[in-house]
Amino acid sequence: MYMIIYMHARSRNYVSESEACKLESIPLDFGDYHPLKPITVTESKTKKMNRKGSTSSTSSSSSSSMLDPLSSVLDGTDPLSLFAAAADPVTTTATMDSTRKKRDKDDSSAVGSDFEPWSSKRGEILARYTTTEKLSIVSGRKATTTGSAVSEKVRTRLEELDDLEEGSQKELLNLTQQDYMNRIEELNQSLKDAWSSDQKVKALKIVIQCSKLLSDTTVIQFYPSKFVLITDILDTFGKLVYERILSMCVDSRVPLPDNFSPESVNDTAKETCLNWFFKIASIRELIPRFYVEAAILKCNKFLSKMGISECLPRLTSMIRGIGDPLVAVYARAYLCRVGMEVAPQLKESLNENFFDFLLTFKQIHGDTVQNQLVVQCVEIPLYLTLYSPAIDWILQCIAYRAPEVLLTEMMERCKNLGNNALLLNSIMSAFRAEFIAARSMDFIGMIKECDESGFPKHLLFRSLGLNLALADPPENDRLQILNEAWKVITKLKNPQVSYSLFCFTTHSKREVNTVLADVIKHMTPDRAFEDAYPQLQSIIQKVITYIYDFSLLFSVEKFLPFLDMFQKESVRVEVCKCIMESFIKHQQESTKDPVILNALLHICKTMHDSVNALTLEDEKRMLAALINGFIKMVSFGRDFEQQLSFYVEARSMFCNLEPVLVQLIHSVNQLAMETRKVMKGNHSRKTAAFVRACVAFCFITIPSLSGIFIRLNLYLHSGQVALANQCLSQADAFFKAAVSLVPEVPKMINVDGKMRPSDTFLLEFLCNFFSTLLVVPDHPEQGVLFLVRGLLNVIQDYTWEDNSDDKVRIYTNVLHLLSAMTQEVYIYHVDKVDSNDTLYGGDSKFLAEINKLCETVIAQILDHLKTLGKEETLKRQSQLALYLFNTILAHGDLRNNKLNQLSVNLWNLAQKHGFADTSTMVTTLEYIKKRSKQPEMSHFTDLALRLPLQSRT
Repeated sequence: MYMIIYMHARSRNYVSESEACKLESIPLDFGDYHPLKPITVTESKTKKMNRKGSTSSTSSSSSSSMLDPLSSVLDGTDPLSLFAAAADPVTTTATMDSTRKKRDKDDSSAVGSDFEPWSSKRGEILARYTTTEKLSIVSGRKATTTGSAVSEKVRTRLEELDDLEEGSQKELLNLTQQDYMNRIEELNQSLKDAWSSDQKVKALKIVIQCSKLLSDTTVIQFYPSKFVLITDILDTFGKLVYERILSMCVDSRVPLPDNFSPESVNDTAKETCLNWFFKIASIRELIPRFYVEAAILKCNKFLSKMGISECLPRLTSMIRGIGDPLVAVYARAYLCRVGMEVAPQLKESLNENFFDFLLTFKQIHGDTVQNQLVVQCVEIPLYLTLYSPAIDWILQCIAYRAPEVLLTEMMERCKNLGNNALLLNSIMSAFRAEFIAARSMDFIGMIKECDESGFPKHLLFRSLGLNLALADPPENDRLQILNEAWKVITKLKNPQVSYSLFCFTTHSKREVNTVLADVIKHMTPDRAFEDAYPQLQSIIQKVITYIYDFSLLFSVEKFLPFLDMFQKESVRVEVCKCIMESFIKHQQESTKDPVILNALLHICKTMHDSVNALTLEDEKRMLAALINGFIKMVSFGRDFEQQLSFYVEARSMFCNLEPVLVQLIHSVNQLAMETRKVMKGNHSRKTAAFVRACVAFCFITIPSLSGIFIRLNLYLHSGQVALANQCLSQADAFFKAAVSLVPEVPKMINVDGKMRPSDTFLLEFLCNFFSTLLVVPDHPEQGVLFLVRGLLNVIQDYTWEDNSDDKVRIYTNVLHLLSAMTQEVYIYHVDKVDSNDTLYGGDSKFLAEINKLCETVIAQILDHLKTLGKEETLKRQSQLALYLFNTILAHGDLRNNKLNQLSVNLWNLAQKHGFADTSTMVTTLEYIKKRSKQPEMSHFTDLALRLPLQSRT
């Protein structure tokens, strides 16, 4: 076996082989079937479903022989029906209820996903209404010198709660805001613990005492947050009571459906429910009695169909007895909150609740409230902001899917109250943007007449602007709206809040430029822009939202000066990213507009220059992707020289981002190929010089990259481009560079943040390289196959892992290359490039050189096979022997006796120790027998007789 010194390659006729490998064409009669024909869907009743009307669907095509592949996998049943049919009755009912709830979303009487829940407002309120001072408990109502204080009344009530747990009264002294919040959370947990331990009376006491805390407004600026914390406890209590009564109604098999009727509730559950309402009715104080009953309002469903609709008006009337307007408005907010959860269709009661508030609205400016604010040193503007969460929520509930006529009524009532700014702001926040935008001029008039002393006008303009950002006002009113709003906005002390929302009421270039100029005028003195970056960013976002024609955008005179105001690097980069994302999203066609190019180059340069050693890889990738998106959109058409100049400039500007340099190399290679396409492969002196300039660009750029396989692949790709453009010496330079780079390949490389062996990547690259080397002509001064020899020397000297067979697999692939090189006509060529088959014309000396290389390569392979004779490596030996056998079978001339004997020896070696896959060996032998029947392949018959199949035993 080891005496064979070289492989005789068989002559190949690639055309005939290709014809022989083609699949036989067989005409098919599809009949009525067509793959694009719609699938017929038939419905079938699901027998396992308990609920009437539930169905599952099976799908079939119009042809009985052709089934929808998805339906066949599911055995004709869609997954939802399949799961529902297999579920137990309780789960099935719950699933049905869930499905019904989703279906009811579009019902005007139900609350859908478009309704912003209270949970989304909770965190904002807690974050906004805070105090940095410590909360202390002192005797009397007077605030201490250390800051705001909790009243003695609060102390007494919290001590009553603590009496339920012995000896914790002093813990309430000198509480910080966080301590206070933690204490409320402890009470919430105590409620759950008391309930779980069946101490229902104790749980009720905790809820009552917590409700009493809502009557105290001593620390008035903290009241909205206190309301949030206490109502969390009330919500927990209401849920516990409801679930307790519901559990008493559950049959041993099927629970009550979501829309159950009182008649289906058993007497025990009804009695328990009445007992809870009687206990609550006995609470003496108004506020805790109201809150606790509101918390279990949903339980009225167990008693009467009309229970909730009867209770809501009564609870609304109860609120009239609360004297403090701030406490009263939050009580109304809680009633709306509960009402929207349990009976959203009862809008009349919610409306009545709000109208009651309007009747008592003047109390806010009464002597009692004013005196209280003086004692607590709270200004009226701050006090009015405390009402915003409650009023906003009430109006949101009222305005949800309400008709436009209700907005008209609300505006009239607001005018009757003297255009109160607080109320007007909430109205604009609550109703649909389309309704507000249609009445923009009316709202501007009302805003102008508002008294600014209580509620800042810039907040009103901000609310109006938010609506205009979502819905366009009437076309004829846009310019007038902008002019009217601008007269007021420019006089405000803090106009930047409203700039971003009004500057694009009209989309005219002239008006936008005027707006930006005015913003610059107001923001530049004393560097005021440094305190208004979020608002300025909002302006940019509105600009690119409405003006995404970038030739128009960058022709706005004040746009770039406006960008210059973003002098904080992090903010500046975010703005640039925002602009580039918009450009990539909206720019449909390539551009060469110098205004766009200069502006975007400046923006991309800003992003690039922000990269430093601390920049995260994800951030680098994002920035590079945005810059690459811009580069791909730049095209100068047939002006290829200008295109190359742009790429050269871009390379100098973005040298710190490797993905950008890689994109530039690919773009330049593409430019060279486009030049070749235009010239149809026949370069003139000018175009030949140009493509050489493109090749030079790539050659000097690739070494600056750090990724070893990025460089290898770019050398190969650029060399192929050079070869296609008849730049033979430049192609040789690329291939030589690739060969010299192979020894530098490390054993492990970083792939997506993980270290992986490089052998697989190197093997893939070398196989691609060999395929290219087939058509690369020899250099007249370098000798025969100088690139192949150089690559083989590098592979020989490369340090391979001891347990790796990659080197032998590469050598085996080299045999494929050498076999192809011996053919009279190569399997593929590069147009207008003479490969070695043309240069040497089958010269015997050339073939002898190839045979010498084969001798060397086969000797290396056989030596390696010999080293694998140890017991632990016999499986690898078997695999490699079969691999080499298949190579000889495909490329060798087996009429040569020595080569024929080598193949037999390799076959036997593959099976010798029982590691060969029997099915593979059988398939291979059948292939040889089949080939033996072809012309000029009769020698395969003798070969098949010499290849025995050995059993593993």
